[in-house]
Amino acid sequence: MTWDDTSARATLRRLFDTAIRAADPRAILAAHLPERPKGRVIVVGAGKSASVMAAAVEDAWPDADLSGLVVTRYGHAVPTKRIETVEASHPVPDAAGEAAARRILALMQGLTADDLVLALISGGGSALLALPDGGLTLADKQAVNRALLASGATIQEMNCVRRHLSAIKGGRLAAAAHPARVVTLAISDVPGDEPTVIASGPTVPDPTTFAEAQAILARYDAEVPPAVAAHLADAVEETPKPGDPRLARAEFRMIATPQMALEAVAEEAAALGLPPLLLGDALEGEASVVGTVLAGIARSAHTHGHPIRPPCLLLSGGETTVTIRPGTPRGGRGGRNTECLLGFALAAAGAPGIWALMGDTDGIDGSEDNAGAIVTPDTLARARAAGLDPRQSLSSHDSYGLFASLGDTIVTGPTLTNVNDLRLVLIA
Repeated sequence: MTWDDTSARATLRRLFDTAIRAADPRAILAAHLPERPKGRVIVVGAGKSASVMAAAVEDAWPDADLSGLVVTRYGHAVPTKRIETVEASHPVPDAAGEAAARRILALMQGLTADDLVLALISGGGSALLALPDGGLTLADKQAVNRALLASGATIQEMNCVRRHLSAIKGGRLAAAAHPARVVTLAISDVPGDEPTVIASGPTVPDPTTFAEAQAILARYDAEVPPAVAAHLADAVEETPKPGDPRLARAEFRMIATPQMALEAVAEEAAALGLPPLLLGDALEGEASVVGTVLAGIARSAHTHGHPIRPPCLLLSGGETTVTIRPGTPRGGRGGRNTECLLGFALAAAGAPGIWALMGDTDGIDGSEDNAGAIVTPDTLARARAAGLDPRQSLSSHDSYGLFASLGDTIVTGPTLTNVNDLRLVLIA
């Protein structure tokens, strides 16, 4: 096949859509449901996929006596009949998420050993399931979230802190459901698929401590409200730990992961005549730096045929970070993927025969309306012809502005699933 701009763009978008289909709860959830209990079925959940997961449960168990409540991001709800859906804010929590979390925790009261709690957990659940512990307030949690999002902390570190500020995360939801059976169906959006990190692990034991949460805030010099610092220092009641008897009947089932999505893309790429090289599902680091490294690999493949001969596809997943440093001018718009792409474009330096698509599989890269964007061999030339300075756009974190001006953003709308970021590099 002869690759040109039209065919490369179409192929990359087709492969991105393949990843999303591989993680669609409507296609995969039913196979993971447990046997029905003697008692009640209470369905709860949080995350960007929570509502569509609830709808999939209703479809799979049309005659079951279901009730419950799930909370999802604004714009991510789908119609449900027996399970209530509430929408709330992400990535910074709001009062709607706090109220939903309080109601979900209340549903755990009075359950028996014959009852089943079906917990539907996906990425975004940490912000959406916001129930401050102790004397903390929602404003306290909002301040911590904002500080961590700008700090460059990893998702593992952020969620360690969140677990120790919450009355529902870090296994507390499952502990409250005791003695009922708790089965969690999860869609992973985190590197390594660690259950404690997905939505901050509301139904699994938490091996981390208050001291570790304090150390993370200190490591990034994150400014937090005095009440948060005092709460972490007091460490009144630790989160449920491995071996806690209240979690003895809690089971965790992973139904979709970044690796599963990457493997589906690799299979599709091979069928299209693009031998795939899967670089991993957990690539992390500063977004622009990861982009620079990927461009280096792509140029080596194109020029030397190493580590793979073209035509080929490099693919990877994982969550990068964007660190907003003091003194950075405000007003820049963008997310992890467009920033990674801009770093890629600058390092690729217009090399021919190299295209890239990077996007968040939930359809929202950061806080804008795009899932991600595409880089082409002439991205830098087109940007400069339009009067844009790509390096200035990168330093001011305005990657969205650059790609939107070029018409190269990828807009899917909410995909209703979330298996983290997907990075595809086509080398002709």
